[in-house]
Amino acid sequence: MPASDEEAHQAQVEARAPWEPNVVRGSDGRQHLAYELHITSFDSGDGPLTLEKVSVFADGGSQPLLTVQGPEINGLLAKPMDEEHVARGISIESGRRTVLFLWLTLPGDAAPRTLRHQLDFRTAGGSLQRAAGIVGRVADRTPIVLGPPLRGGLWLAAEGPGNAHSHHWGSLVAVDGMLTIPQRFAIDWFGLDENGHSVRGRHQSLAATTDGDWIGFDHEVLAVADGVVRDVRNDAPDGTPLAPLSVPDDLTVRTLYGNFVVLEVSPGVFAHYAHLRKDSVTVKVGDHVRRGAVIGRLGQSGAAGAPHLHFHVSNRMTFEESEGLPYLIDSFSLLGKSAIEQTFDPSVPVALSAPAPAGRRGDMPVDQDVVRFP
Repeated sequence: MPASDEEAHQAQVEARAPWEPNVVRGSDGRQHLAYELHITSFDSGDGPLTLEKVSVFADGGSQPLLTVQGPEINGLLAKPMDEEHVARGISIESGRRTVLFLWLTLPGDAAPRTLRHQLDFRTAGGSLQRAAGIVGRVADRTPIVLGPPLRGGLWLAAEGPGNAHSHHWGSLVAVDGMLTIPQRFAIDWFGLDENGHSVRGRHQSLAATTDGDWIGFDHEVLAVADGVVRDVRNDAPDGTPLAPLSVPDDLTVRTLYGNFVVLEVSPGVFAHYAHLRKDSVTVKVGDHVRRGAVIGRLGQSGAAGAPHLHFHVSNRMTFEESEGLPYLIDSFSLLGKSAIEQTFDPSVPVALSAPAPAGRRGDMPVDQDVVRFP
């Protein structure tokens, strides 16, 4: 019998969206919402609940913006389960929490005020349970418009917005009883040559490269807006590409970023630049900087596996207890898409998904975009 024709009993779950998303236009020209749905099972039956269907509705609408069901739900997890365990959906043991990462593409330019979620579960005994009144608000804040953090290009947006499986959006940070996602819209910017490669020359392995072999290394890093420097570090050594990284005991700017600059670009809005080259930072705490000013150079300090610029925007100057905010870049050219793994071998041609450059204005780059800045 189809699930829609079955009698559905009330699911014994708690489900909520703690982060209120706001609409942001991506480089595809579409409006998006990015947020997380936390689901905790309190089922008193034997065995886990299996989440079989997720539906998301805008305001009072009856047609879903998004429907995900069966094994496809596995793709909403930061760390998907083995395929053999998700034939009908994902299982949630009683007393356990699962977090779904939702990237909604809106059908038009109108932003919903609320999002309603319906979750269909199957019990171990085979009966249908449903939670249908899970409502989350959509924030009415407007994403900040910034200048580019780098010049020219090509630049690849690795582990970028829209990729819940990345170590950015998929990393929840729990500190002092607060759970946040500082890197919800973070990007690791890797420099590429005109052929789409991130490394110069041929090497036995990436571990045999030096920092200078990477195209982006030592490029100037720019202030994305007028602002005030709120925190900075300049004395961390540059690392060796692909060298093992230790896991810090505490998650802070000083244990993760290496050399960094945190710039307050609007009240309560902070631009974070990480992994800068040792002794390259040109600003100090309290400095007022102008958009386009050079504030450092791209390096490989801190928790960086290879030279790149980590950039994100959040609502606090600290990494911990901050929430990642979406942002727009006022002007860039979109040349296509590429996975970072495709850029490592200079002997293998890189074919971008869209060869013709497209000028973008006031959009947010998303995962795997290859762009050129002014």
